Amino acid sequence: MEGDDDLDEVVVPETSARHDFTVAAADAGGRLDAVIAAQVAGLSRATVQRLIEGGRVKVGGVVAVKAGARLHQDDKVAVEVPPAEQLEVVAEDIPLVVLFEDADVIVIDKPAGLVVHPAPGHASGTLVNALLFHCKDLSGIGGVLRPGIVHRLDKDTTGVMIATKNDRAHASLTAQFQAKSRGDAEGKIEREYLAIAAPPPPSAGGTMRTLYGRHPVHRKKFSSKVSSGKSAVTHWERVEMLAGAALLRLRLETGRTHQIRVHAADHGWPLVGDPVYGHKPPDERIAAAAQALGRQALHAAVLAFDHPGTGARHSYAAPLPADLQATLAALR
Repeated sequence: MEGDDDLDEVVVPETSARHDFTVAAADAGGRLDAVIAAQVAGLSRATVQRLIEGGRVKVGGVVAVKAGARLHQDDKVAVEVPPAEQLEVVAEDIPLVVLFEDADVIVIDKPAGLVVHPAPGHASGTLVNALLFHCKDLSGIGGVLRPGIVHRLDKDTTGVMIATKNDRAHASLTAQFQAKSRGDAEGKIEREYLAIAAPPPPSAGGTMRTLYGRHPVHRKKFSSKVSSGKSAVTHWERVEMLAGAALLRLRLETGRTHQIRVHAADHGWPLVGDPVYGHKPPDERIAAAAQALGRQALHAAVLAFDHPGTGARHSYAAPLPADLQATLAALR
């Protein structure tokens, strides 16, 4: 990379790395992506899936096309890992509220309006831009242009987020978040949210357990009212009754995209201010509060994980931001 003072320098290997192995009896019948992730240190299943999509995995000399393909004993597997991509992303001096940081991870309290990574329409001003400025030891993992990112919060959702600073930490945290997404009982990630829903749920608490997938009509949205899909489980309890609304605490057992927002809306009590899944506010007071807030009333309050380096249990909490506190005050 050219020595531009506005860009964070990333050390880029000059050649690809190749990994070859023979499928053992113990791995026979396993998914291609899962077996590779277990065999090749530092590769998460998500990374392996991208390599498969890019035609960089062969089984028996033939390019693999399905991450879920089942392997047989003595299959010959070859994996080509491209050099880390040079990050053509400008490092920006964007303030971060850091809850914890060491050589492996950084935990932040994400504000509303901050996009997590660059995308069309958001080439700058993202969390990645801020991390590249703040952390001089981020890696560009496996050709991925989202350095350190292992999970996301929606642009207008606030609260605790973690990013990783090396390949080992990235693989460990990615595996933990993937286990959470699947709802594995042994999943080590814990995620707790606070939200304001209107109207309030009809009971003091419960569990929403549904199928989950793309909306059958609006393909950019998700739905829990599908005939087939992945499982989605959200546990919730009412913390405080408000005027025509309620403050809720929600705990994710699985981790699907927009899960809380979809579950709440599909059960008849959407989050206040949700521009995608929200319904028409039930009264003028709710409508005024939603307009003043200008976003969905959702906050990632707690994140707990096993540290990728030490194995120690870490838990971090972020207080409700000022705009949600103002919304609560307006509805009390």
